[in-house]
Amino acid sequence: MSKLPDLEALAIFARVAETQSFSGAAEALGLSKATVSKAVTRLEQRLGTTLLHRTSRRFALTDSGRTLAARAAQMVHEAEEAEAQALDQSITPRGLVRLAAPMSFGMTYVAPALPDFLARHPDVSIDLHLSDETVDLVGGGFDCALRIAALPDSSLTARKLRPIRRHLVASPDYLEQRGRSSHPDDLVRHACLGYAYLPTPNTWRFRHVTTGEEAVVRLAGPLRANNADALTASLCAGLGIAEQPEFIHWRDIAEGRLEVILPDWSLPEINLHLVAPGGGPRPARVAALMDHLAAVFTAPLWPGDTVGRRAPLAPASRLA
Repeated sequence: MSKLPDLEALAIFARVAETQSFSGAAEALGLSKATVSKAVTRLEQRLGTTLLHRTSRRFALTDSGRTLAARAAQMVHEAEEAEAQALDQSITPRGLVRLAAPMSFGMTYVAPALPDFLARHPDVSIDLHLSDETVDLVGGGFDCALRIAALPDSSLTARKLRPIRRHLVASPDYLEQRGRSSHPDDLVRHACLGYAYLPTPNTWRFRHVTTGEEAVVRLAGPLRANNADALTASLCAGLGIAEQPEFIHWRDIAEGRLEVILPDWSLPEINLHLVAPGGGPRPARVAALMDHLAAVFTAPLWPGDTVGRRAPLAPASRLA
């Protein structure tokens, strides 16, 4: 006997017992009478017992048949309920969504974007995981994630939401004391504060926006952190220079605590992506949250944010 039960034959037998007729069961199930008869015969052979007595004029369940028919009918009922529940969840947003996001961006922008979504979808709950470390979506059981990076090829699907502009910044006091640089090579004389999750955490890479000249600087400084926000206090205290995304430093720039240096030199492009495991159609709860996040993060996020836009998004693409 195989390990799995013959569920198809059990379901057909349950309908035969219910209708007391092979032809009635065949009509109800949209099958031929021969298919129904063969399924019952297959089940009897598998179980090694007679389930019903049948002649051209008489149809009767045996004792074994009556016992099995009741269990089979319950099995079909539970399967129909499970299928209906799964279908309902695929149409109506309901259930838990596990979402991952970078720490600083998540605290400042993702978390405030969730109350409105949850108010509109009271049957959905969210498990928000914040970390600058790249999590394994599939291994960690996440439904989707926001990632700020130049994404490598993978089996994930990704939707680019916006570019993330980065600048080299320092406090005016620091620059008055140590001097303002005009070329990345000058940075070897400066204290450089590092971010641990850069693709090359010990170096900064630059390209001149006009000439295309490239420069690489090895970092030396008193502090490196695995969260970019953790560098802000040291920056404002005048301890050095750091590479920071605009969504972190825009307020400090606007209020004069920091200023952009080397504005004619660009850092490698990174983008905010909405990523999810590849596969078939997503549950309604996941699709609804992803659409909500896409709408939020393609709009302006802070005063003077010129990157945000309200425009139709390109469909998600597979990275592999």
